[in-house]
Amino acid sequence: MNLDNRVLFTIDAFTDVLEGGIWITETHRNTWIIMAIMIVLALLARRKIMKTDEPTGIQNFVEMIVEMFDKFIISSLGEKHRKYGNWFFGVFSFLIFANMAGLIGLRPPTADLTMTVALSMSTFVIIQVGGFMYNPKGYAKSFFEPFFLFLPLNIISELAVPLSLGLRLFGNILSGMIILTIIYYIVPWFFAIGWPAVLHGYFDLFAGLIQAFIFTILSLSFISGKLIEKEAK
Repeated sequence: MNLDNRVLFTIDAFTDVLEGGIWITETHRNTWIIMAIMIVLALLARRKIMKTDEPTGIQNFVEMIVEMFDKFIISSLGEKHRKYGNWFFGVFSFLIFANMAGLIGLRPPTADLTMTVALSMSTFVIIQVGGFMYNPKGYAKSFFEPFFLFLPLNIISELAVPLSLGLRLFGNILSGMIILTIIYYIVPWFFAIGWPAVLHGYFDLFAGLIQAFIFTILSLSFISGKLIEKEAK
């Protein structure tokens, strides 16, 4: 295939994608909305902090949250692996907003399996890359423990990590959304005023915070096993 044909082939393939449609789903839209909200809040917090020489209410709150999470990362992974806190703080913050999207009338993006699996796969890549970078020999050796016949089982156990993380988060958020949807459908509109806020408070606020915390904790425990235990070998 000469250069002209390759160029035409590339153009035709790109045209086929456009003609076939690039689907913008509700999950995409709601994710972009949540990201926009987070960016605006971050810029407002930064502007507020930059304007004040002495810590104020919002600055104290932001610094408290960041310091608490930073200390938690150090206690979990150690000072040497403190840099992983940037990723996990971003994931934790996004999950809080995403899980609580129902409070502002949006379908939670984490009620979509593709979203939760994408997040868990990102964590999975970090776990594997981190384990290989800090101890290549121990990382490779771990797949053959206690002896080489366990290689298939060890591979399956590694692949089960992102699957379990994604399915757990997806199942919990989706079940809460389904319960609320059923209630709104079976209850007459004049009975659905006021009291469903209690359910939203539980499924969107409380459960959303808990699931974000669990996802982060489990991710940290998995990567801790790769970074700390494998370094000791």
